[in-house]
Amino acid sequence: MDVEGEAARILAELRAQADPARAESERSYLKSDFTHLGVPVPALRKVAVSAVRRAPTRTDLLALAETLWATADGGRPVHEARMAAVEVLAKRAALLEPGDVGVAERLVRDSTSWVYVDHLAEKVVGALVLRHPELGAVLDAWVHDPYMWIRRTAVLALLPGVRSGAPDLERISRFGDELIEETEFFIRKALGWVLRELSKKDPAWVTAWVSARVATISGVTIREAVRRLPPADAETLLTAYRP
Repeated sequence: MDVEGEAARILAELRAQADPARAESERSYLKSDFTHLGVPVPALRKVAVSAVRRAPTRTDLLALAETLWATADGGRPVHEARMAAVEVLAKRAALLEPGDVGVAERLVRDSTSWVYVDHLAEKVVGALVLRHPELGAVLDAWVHDPYMWIRRTAVLALLPGVRSGAPDLERISRFGDELIEETEFFIRKALGWVLRELSKKDPAWVTAWVSARVATISGVTIREAVRRLPPADAETLLTAYRP
């Protein structure tokens, strides 16, 4: 594959769909100082799908993602190019090997927004951990990392296991206990999301876990955690939580 040529083709396709008004709105919403083109996510994903069809090998895939991620305009990263980098990795995550978790880590550490981190966490890191359970040890280290987005990644990477019906209950509980007094909104929200998704399959486990921690859990986390619980259980937990 001509990686540079393919990256240029992707960027040209994205620029052809640019919407300056949307770009300005999106930049404001994300509090971003990147270059934004204003391409809707569904259209961006369509471009990414066409790209991965031209990236038949793991080497091509990684090179394309790295090239897109590094794309800049006037010295500023291009938001849609970074989104495309994440998408191509997510679309072909099955090609990735355990060591490629390091690639995802570098991208997360180079991120300052959930808009890149969340898809990397679930669709790339989470997919790798689900296929290679030994990578759970990486998440064990990340959950203590000073960088907030790495800690969020450690939590959200548990989602594929939950959704596949094979939740890592030990890690969900342990990570929850380690992060339950976090002051960062994005960590509190991530923990709540994992509990909410788990509650769809195992409401009794979530009810019991939250009930035992109702004195220390944050409002953000508990509101997410109870969202899909049976109404009576949700009300009981929220009543116990309220002062």
